[in-house]
Amino acid sequence: MIIYTVLIVIIGIVGVLMATVILLQSGKGGGLAGIAGGGTTQLLGGRQAPDVLEKATWVLATIFISLAIVTNFFVDTAEKRQSIIQSQSQQAPIQVPAGDQPAGEGDAPTTPDQ
Repeated sequence: MIIYTVLIVIIGIVGVLMATVILLQSGKGGGLAGIAGGGTTQLLGGRQAPDVLEKATWVLATIFISLAIVTNFFVDTAEKRQSIIQSQSQQAPIQVPAGDQPAGEGDAPTTPDQ
């Protein structure tokens, strides 16, 4: 169960990193990459920044999907989980109040005349 929790945390971190890298990419409208004031263009060159961000997106997406598939193998399937309603219905029998019980086949209806 610990491996499952660790994998879920890693998937969350990869998801946040992937979202950040995707938002940093410049699209047709410039995206959030223009917030740096062209700093990435000066640092990494004119075309190199989009290439690096695109490769990072592909790598992070591959890691994300791979971890999601691997995580399925660590789900605890040995313990069959039931809802609270199912577990309570199996533990306690249904008790019907005496006034609400239906008349059986052998019970004759009583009338006030008798």
